[in-house]
Amino acid sequence: MAELNQKNMYHKVLVIDDNEIDRYIAARNIKAYHFADETVTKESAMTALEYLESLKDTPDELPEVIFLDIRMPEMDGFDFLREYEKLSASVQKNCIIMMLSTSLDPTDHERAKNNRYVKKFLNKPLDKDSLNDFKPGE
Repeated sequence: MAELNQKNMYHKVLVIDDNEIDRYIAARNIKAYHFADETVTKESAMTALEYLESLKDTPDELPEVIFLDIRMPEMDGFDFLREYEKLSASVQKNCIIMMLSTSLDPTDHERAKNNRYVKKFLNKPLDKDSLNDFKPGE
């Protein structure tokens, strides 16, 4: 019964992933494990950047956490990070980026770790343990 009254950690999160099943699993688990009130999903890095840019003047509407896939066509997660750097400071200071991937490539892990915008590298699928390991303010 207490589970029903549990407060979510965040107001809004954004999941950027070209794989429909991975977006569905992430959104379902974010809701099921009380991680966020609202989950916005985008299937490409470009549409996600446009979405973030559209909210630059309303920081309260920005997602607090972004789950970013690495391997996507046209613009991958690292390309997204290069473009993210060009967004306004109001966007950058309001969003925490978590890289989300099935990649076992140590180079990907190192690049994510060394990017100033990335807080953590998580393996897919996004599950209860990954969500529980991430606490506000980390």
